Amino acid sequence: MKLQPELQEYFQGVLPNIEACIQEQLDSLNSYVFPVASHVLGSGGKRLRPLLCILMAGAMGHREASVYPLASALELVHSATLLHDDILDNSELRRGERAAHLVFGMKETILAGDALLAHANKIVADYGNPDLVNCISEAISSTVTGEILEIQKMRQPNLSQAEYLDIIKGKTGYLIQSSCESGAILAGNRSAEREASRQLGLNLGVAFQLVDDALDYSPAPDLGKPMGGDLREGKITMPLIHFLQELDAEQRERFLTRVKDKALSEKELEETMRCIRSRELHIRAREEAETYLQAAYQALASLPESREKSLLVRMLEYIRTRDY
Repeated sequence: MKLQPELQEYFQGVLPNIEACIQEQLDSLNSYVFPVASHVLGSGGKRLRPLLCILMAGAMGHREASVYPLASALELVHSATLLHDDILDNSELRRGERAAHLVFGMKETILAGDALLAHANKIVADYGNPDLVNCISEAISSTVTGEILEIQKMRQPNLSQAEYLDIIKGKTGYLIQSSCESGAILAGNRSAEREASRQLGLNLGVAFQLVDDALDYSPAPDLGKPMGGDLREGKITMPLIHFLQELDAEQRERFLTRVKDKALSEKELEETMRCIRSRELHIRAREEAETYLQAAYQALASLPESREKSLLVRMLEYIRTRDY
């Protein structure tokens, strides 16, 4: 992540502990699970969820090393969802590398994802805090629900913006919400502050995904995937929803079928991306993210002043201005 200097300094300070804890958890996995788990966890990633957990715990006064296993558990859950998501989407690449199911096999990857979820739950259970267990369990359940909703809705030619937002809340928002909330729970704070952490996390997560959607259609530095990668992989995101809404019913259904079947020619892909950019439909997605960013700022305002709170403000600024 290309973060502002103050946030980058903090991130670099906690990252070695995050990585060491993740590696410790990897080393404890069964030898058959380890290669698949290492493939996805070792391929980079922003470590956004562990960072948010640590920042929120710190904002509530908890700055002890006991936060790191919890933070690593969140990254394990996220990685498990990526393994399963790539299979559902028939994705070929993940962070510029071949997707795990193409390297190790589909069955092996599904089971490795299941093992990561189980291991993450064990890490959380070891804290002996039922609220933490409930928080992570609800996040996993909501993420699965988001995947099911995506399967049901994504082939519909009249997929609405509201339906898409429900999908990304499930697939992205609720796990980021739990990253913030779990930090607050670990710190043992009051229900009002815990609710603020929930609102911060959910709105930050939706905004992050909308900006990510926009970047896929934006001229930008290398993201580890080709520009228009979502379109090439048959993924319907907010800029494409805006584009589909400009077509008549017959055109929309025919085009959507070709997108989902990955049947668009290179010329059609380039023309669609050019059209979306020329009409600034990707910018509309960024503008929609602003509503969620404002809600996140409002949630932050209710928290006590601290270094971590100011860094969370910087995180929201990073999402707003993110260009890669």
